[in-house]
Parts: sequence; C-alpha cells; structure tokens
Amino acid sequence: MAEDWQQGGFGLYIHWPFCEAKCPYCDFNSHVSRQIDQAAWRDAYLAELQRAADETPGRVLNAVFFGGGTPSLMDPDVVADIISAIRRHWPTANDLEITLEANPGSVEAGRFAAYRQAGVSRVSMGIQALNDPDLKRLGRLHTAKEAMTAFDIARNTFDRVSFDLIYGRQDQSAVEWEAELKQALSLAIDHISLYQLTIEQGTAFGDRYARGKLRGLPDEDLGADMFTLTQDICNDMGMPAYEVSNHARDGAQSRHNMIYWRYGDYIGIGPGAHGRLTLGGEKFATVAYSNPQRWLDGVAKGETEKPRTALSRSEQATEFLLMGLRLKEGVDLSRYADIAGHEIDEKAVNHLQDIGMATREKDRLIVSDQGVIVLNAVIETLLP
Repeated sequence: MAEDWQQGGFGLYIHWPFCEAKCPYCDFNSHVSRQIDQAAWRDAYLAELQRAADETPGRVLNAVFFGGGTPSLMDPDVVADIISAIRRHWPTANDLEITLEANPGSVEAGRFAAYRQAGVSRVSMGIQALNDPDLKRLGRLHTAKEAMTAFDIARNTFDRVSFDLIYGRQDQSAVEWEAELKQALSLAIDHISLYQLTIEQGTAFGDRYARGKLRGLPDEDLGADMFTLTQDICNDMGMPAYEVSNHARDGAQSRHNMIYWRYGDYIGIGPGAHGRLTLGGEKFATVAYSNPQRWLDGVAKGETEKPRTALSRSEQATEFLLMGLRLKEGVDLSRYADIAGHEIDEKAVNHLQDIGMATREKDRLIVSDQGVIVLNAVIETLLP
C-alpha cells in the first residue's frame, strides 16, 4: 500500500552554510568564513549521505537541491563527488532534477561549466535587483552588469535557469517595479522567484527597522498593489504563478520545491537543514544543528541532528494545508481527510467560497488570487 509521502515525491536538500558576506535581509543559516576545508566538508557530506541512504533504501529520488549559504562557493569536484554518491545510494527518476543555488559573481559564473559536468542540471541565481543602487542597499556584492553576464553564461550552460528578485524595496515605486519586472521577464528564462521584502528579526535590516532607521518601505496597500501588479505582468508575459512567489513557463516548475509544497518526504543534510521523513509509518520532522563546526564535529559520531519529532496526524494535516494552499493547484481534500483522520470543516470551506477567498473544483480546494494576499488568515479559518 502506497504511503502518503509518495504523493509528493522524495527529495534531498544539501545545505552549504558559507557566504562571502551576510546580506542584511537574510535570516537563513549562513556564515562568513575566511578559510573552508573543502575536503573535510566533502567527507562529512558523503558520510551523512551514507547514513541517510541506510534509512531509506530503494526510494526513488526525484530531486536534489544544493542550497545555502552560497553553494556556488563549493569546489566543483566536491559537488561532483556528492552527486556521484547520491546516484550510487538511491535509484533516481529518469528526469532527476539537480539544482544548485548560485550568486551571479564572476567567480561563481566561471565554475558553471564544471558544475554542469559534475551533474548539475539547473541553476537558481540570486540576482535580487537589476540596478546597482538597490543591489548595494541589499548588501549584494555583484553589479547589475555582472549579474547579466553571469546569467548569459548560465543560460548557455544549463537547460534550466531560474533567478530571484526582491521587490517592495526601499523607496521603490510600482512604476519602477513594473519596468524592472518586464526587463527580467524579457530575458530567456523559464522560471523566476519574486519575493516581497520582509523584515526578519535577527537580521541587520530587522535591527535597523527596530531602531526606526529603515525608511521608505511600502505600506500595506502599496505592498498589496505590487503583488497584484506582479501577477498581472507575469500572466501577460507567459510566466504565471504556480506558487505564491514562484512563476514558470509550462513544465519548468521547480521539481524540488514541489516536493515541499505537495508534502512529500525530503532529507535535509548540512548545518541547519530541515527534513520530513516517513519511517515505519510515522512522519518525522528532522533538523540538523545549525552551527557549522558543531555539525562537522558531530558527523563522526552520527550526531548531526537534534532529536527527531514524530508529527501527530493533526500536525501533519496543518503542514499539508500550510504548504499545499500556496500552490495554484490547491490541495486534495480527500488526502487531507486521510492525513487528519477527519473531513475538513465544510462550514469554513463554504465561508471562504462565499467571500471569494477560495474555490472548490471537484475535490480540490484552491485559494483565489484575492485569498493569496491574506493566505495566513485563510489557513487559520480552515484549521480546527
């Protein structure tokens, strides 16, 4: 009998925790280090892959994602050794997707051919803005010209290339964002991630905002207008949203991220990496220790993870909604009932339909464009 996770697929996430500099908006587990022993890190990843494979023998792997941090700072030989080990440990889907996140600097772009030879099939580039003043404000080390040069190299090296942009930046108008987005979409891309700037606690921007020093951010109305404008422009230019912040041409959706949103299983390897893993009929939340040295020291003892948490049916059902309702395809309500052990609240569903926040197509619940803007409130309405 098929297990629930198989409806979402099986993926592997590998976290590289190092960056050249810490961006002021970033709350990911990233660290600046002058010296990195690449051989030691390769050996650690290989050991952890062996451990993970021993737990999940025979599973067909659908996608691999090198995230960070800045994985394009990894030596290509290290990436090649990791990919070779992955292919030894698991049977892979015929269309296995292997993504590597990259900064668009000249050093990283110079490695693209070697990454392709190592087995990487898709690159996701953190461009963030297409003008130099905003790149500087965002703490990025590359210029707009360098980003476009790197993008051209990536496009000529890989069949699939995505890049990220941040909008709702300081003093950015809707007119300026419209021009920038159209410029981005005019490039030969098949996938783009568009994130509205959020101020996270514990970041440099968060500290500055708390002191009243981060001025020029859009108010709630302008933020909503920019989100709607983004959807309209992307739709008009053949790049519709398939998830709240992700847009793609048909067939170019990120297969790895779809595993998250469709609530499949995925292994997280590396400092701070999260995972969801079904073993013996139970689904576990896994998280690795975030300090790079603590994680590295723990590899030899098999102590890289914090104690695992077995998720209750209620917790799984909540996560299923949190992830799945971000997708344009919505969620399968019969699957929700199987996970939760009860049907979804029909009164809540009807209420959301009545106020235009969701629609129901056969047995799928889909959040409307209007509902996506207040997605958290929609999900709260559905939760028991």
